[in-house]
Amino acid sequence: MAKDEKTRTTVEIHNRTYTIIGTEPQNHIKLVASLVDQKMNEIQEANRQLDTTRLAVLTAVNTMNDYLKLKEEYASLLGAMKKKDN
Repeated sequence: MAKDEKTRTTVEIHNRTYTIIGTEPQNHIKLVASLVDQKMNEIQEANRQLDTTRLAVLTAVNTMNDYLKLKEEYASLLGAMKKKDN
């Protein structure tokens, strides 16, 4: 498969089927979908009354929060490595 060639991958997230089109390998897309599904199930366990829209938004907020924390940690580690090299 060429680097920029798009593929279709069918995944299931929160009991719904989605077709995702992208350039990432299918196993990567399936992993991402699985992690989203897991996070949605985790949040729903703690908040049974949430409708699907609110559940999806909370999942996105939680995921972005985790992403930003990791990004900050990464930047901090890079800074520490640069200090050590100097």
